[in-house]
Amino acid sequence: MDAYTLWKTVHIISAAILFGTGLGIAFFAWFGYRRAIKTGELDGLRAVLYLTVMGDLFFTAPAVVFQIISGGVLMSINSWAPASPWALTVLGLFTLVGLLWLPVVAIQVHMSREAERVASMKDLSPNFHRRFVLWFVLGVPAFLLVIAIFFLVVAKPLSVIAN
Repeated sequence: MDAYTLWKTVHIISAAILFGTGLGIAFFAWFGYRRAIKTGELDGLRAVLYLTVMGDLFFTAPAVVFQIISGGVLMSINSWAPASPWALTVLGLFTLVGLLWLPVVAIQVHMSREAERVASMKDLSPNFHRRFVLWFVLGVPAFLLVIAIFFLVVAKPLSVIAN
């Protein structure tokens, strides 16, 4: 296997981890929260929020770092200009996703900690519920931007690859 094929393969795998973990976290957190609101079962929500934080720590964060590294290596192997409109667009969108994702992580940590401290769903503060709404509001555009990045990386519009 040549270097390009190896780097491209691991770049795709890390993108799949990033996307899949994000989608999985969103699915379980959303439905875990909705179920907890409906049933009043706090233990399930605690578990979901804890695993959400752990999923981002062990899967999402390393995949983000690896995406930057492997993307740079692939651009270098292909001799693509890092200052090309295509590269700057992809990096800009990637940065915007990060700017949306970092507050989401902080929100998840706050919600998880609060859920651990209270005795029941009724004891969760109004801030907890507002944070959950903000978590969702930030997550949707981040998710859509990742799809846009996938399109740009796969389609590689020729008009934007060259300087």
